[in-house]
Amino acid sequence: MNKTHEDFMKVAMREAVRALENEEVPVGAIVVMNNRIIGKGFNQVEMLHDPTAHAEMIAITAACNTLGGKYMTDATLYVTVEPCTMCCGALYWSKISRVVYGASDPKHGGLSLHGNLLHPKTEIICGIMADECGALMTDFFKSKRN
Repeated sequence: MNKTHEDFMKVAMREAVRALENEEVPVGAIVVMNNRIIGKGFNQVEMLHDPTAHAEMIAITAACNTLGGKYMTDATLYVTVEPCTMCCGALYWSKISRVVYGASDPKHGGLSLHGNLLHPKTEIICGIMADECGALMTDFFKSKRN
């Protein structure tokens, strides 16, 4: 049975909750190929003391390890928040087929700030469960300000 974008975004949101539980910025990502999850990740910047430990980067690494190669030409990345410039660069080089994200990030999102930084053949779908994904971020940052 084929799953929908919403089904996969719910899995990415579970990864974002894992980040939240670890007091990280709540972003989660998964990589899907042939209707099967081949990589998962959540933000681990604080835990690993690594500014590159974004959810997308971790999911890309896991997927490439699963595939045994660096190209994901038949894969889709689901991520709860628009990828930053760094993650867009990694996605470009992976030649991923599709990026599906929830909430836009006009302040830090690589696509909002710079236009399409992804591979020319990469399809972009935005706004899947945007309200739910955005609420995770808004609530997280509100709690940090209080």
